[in-house]
Amino acid sequence: MKSFILAARPKTLPAAIVPVWVGCVLAYDLTGVWDVRLALFTLLGAVFIQIGTNFFNDAIDADKGADTDARLGPERATASGRLSRRTVYLCAIVSLLLASVCGYMLIEARGWPILLIGVASLYFAYGYTGGPVPLAYKGLGELFVILFFGLVAVSGTTFVQTGDWHAEAWFMGLAIGCLSAVLISVNNLRDVDEDRMNSKNTLAVKWGRNAAINLVRMMTATPYVVVMLMHDLNWSMLVYFPPFALGLFIIHRISNEAPGPQYNKYLAFAALQLILFAASVNLVMVL
Repeated sequence: MKSFILAARPKTLPAAIVPVWVGCVLAYDLTGVWDVRLALFTLLGAVFIQIGTNFFNDAIDADKGADTDARLGPERATASGRLSRRTVYLCAIVSLLLASVCGYMLIEARGWPILLIGVASLYFAYGYTGGPVPLAYKGLGELFVILFFGLVAVSGTTFVQTGDWHAEAWFMGLAIGCLSAVLISVNNLRDVDEDRMNSKNTLAVKWGRNAAINLVRMMTATPYVVVMLMHDLNWSMLVYFPPFALGLFIIHRISNEAPGPQYNKYLAFAALQLILFAASVNLVMVL
């Protein structure tokens, strides 16, 4: 069981949960109502897609030799021999089948737009690291996360809840997507040497360390610019200070420390920043 949990990578699940959370909060703020049943199916679908992506990632990276004994990150289930490739691939397929069941319920409620989102999400669960154009190996990881774990996830959730597309959801999707992509960037900065040796051309490999850190700075700042444009500038903006301060701390540490095991801690802080930002959005809308 520990090996299956290791391959599922539960620490990455905030990237799936937060967009649904924020999308539902935004829908309630816009319309005054929200559907718990649809929210549950949206949440479960997102979580199963995230877990399926992680299983595929674990198996495919092992197949390509991208996970080695020299890695600075957590142990990988397939590369370490804890689980066979066949078992991990099967777990990925089962996860996507469960996501499809949840998606069917959403398609019944909102029709073909959800079908398009679902089909694309199912493909990229595999295509993130596999297929003819593996996004993570082509330096497209951050862009993918901003699009699918931000813009599509938040606006799609709000659409499921309200039946309409809202400009506010796209803006908030950009904010959430950027903070989710910070996790990818910190991860890639940690693994830059190993990735370079294994032809995994992340942006950290392609652009170099300084440019990759500047990208983290930009993606950390963007969400707070978005909320300042979306909300009235008053004392309620102070609730965003904790995640913003945490973001500045992460930038300070990765700017002044060479890649090492301590980056795993900064990766956890990036996930916490995402959660705190969502909580801040929730609190501001309540206030």
